[in-house]
Amino acid sequence: MKKSVLFLFAFLITVVTFAQQKRELKHNKETNLIEVVYYHDNGVVSQTGTYTADGKLHGKWLSFNEEGKKIVSANYDNGKKVGKWFYWNNQTIKEVDYSANVIAGLKESETKENNGL
Repeated sequence: MKKSVLFLFAFLITVVTFAQQKRELKHNKETNLIEVVYYHDNGVVSQTGTYTADGKLHGKWLSFNEEGKKIVSANYDNGKKVGKWFYWNNQTIKEVDYSANVIAGLKESETKENNGL
């Protein structure tokens, strides 16, 4: 159940942020990747990341809320979810491990704001 709720949350964030109109694109000739920055309506950065030339998400992607606080750190390899993903909110941080585009593990802990670290 937790995995399906987390997946739905990640999917909704992706759909909502990619539907935005305002963005900046730049081709990195060294890596042959397209660097992109998406913005919220208020001008604050919403997401940063890179695409392959054929439009697949690749490398590290970061998502931010409308106040500019980081809420998701994700990793892609040629369009597939890989490695550790982190989801922050005011009370918890969720760490999701992906292997071959499938959730391999899930951990949840209190954030620094909540546990005083």
